[in-house]
Amino acid sequence: MEFEPVWGLPIIIYLFLAGLGGGAFLTSGLAARINPDAVVLRKAGRYIAPIVVAIGLVCLMFDAKAGALDPFKFALLLHNPFSVMTWGVVFLAIFEVIALIVAIMELRKVNVPKWLSLVGSLFGVCVGAYTGVLLGVVKTFPLWNNPVLPLLFLVSAISTGAAIVLLSALIKAPKEFEDAVLMKKMHFFLPITEIVLVVAMLFIVSFQGVAASESVGALLSGKFALTFWIGFIIVGLVGPTIIEVRSMFCKKVFANERTWSIVSECGVLIGGFLLRLLIVLAALPVVIVA
Repeated sequence: MEFEPVWGLPIIIYLFLAGLGGGAFLTSGLAARINPDAVVLRKAGRYIAPIVVAIGLVCLMFDAKAGALDPFKFALLLHNPFSVMTWGVVFLAIFEVIALIVAIMELRKVNVPKWLSLVGSLFGVCVGAYTGVLLGVVKTFPLWNNPVLPLLFLVSAISTGAAIVLLSALIKAPKEFEDAVLMKKMHFFLPITEIVLVVAMLFIVSFQGVAASESVGALLSGKFALTFWIGFIIVGLVGPTIIEVRSMFCKKVFANERTWSIVSECGVLIGGFLLRLLIVLAALPVVIVA
């Protein structure tokens, strides 16, 4: 039996951009502490975060249809303090405000207080995890309703955020990228962690009933298999990992090293988007027969 997806492309873009923004802000905050002289690394995420999160929120409003015509209806999401949506709106709103303030301070060349950067990073983590929790509370979809998904989306958010920041340095300040050894080592382990979490999630979900096993089957061998294996696994995870292994652990200097690094970071971004796309589209609901 075929089912239409509950959410479409606008929500997928929103999930990706919200996580990307939170991860980018967190990465730039770490760069400011670890590599204080790396100006591009510090500024990139702080400029990118409020922009991509704002675009994601616009996608969310258009997906809500009525909300696109009457944005003030979103205020109704704040009426239930026990709702995941309510907390998500709070996290996003606070993070967006902090990210905008920090971006303006950077533009005006004002030092950003460490406490403000830390608070923004904490809310960035909350936003990254929330995108997984938003799906996870939908109990009728086993592919969403599992304990691994929020952690997977959080790791992916940090990974894509780091990728966009490092990519900015690769394009605008290659020397900063070369000197960011510790950040690159931290980023190296994120795709590996994603692979472990994806395997764990699919293994857990596959035993949760017919809808669950069919959702996993659609990813592994069904209509989404090509996108899953080539797009997400190879391009988004395995490829970047191989490139980073070669770059970090091989003593020989390879030709076009910068180009390969750009390919790696772009692959991480593609994988992050495809992860959300596949999780949303492949999920099948539990059918209750009366």
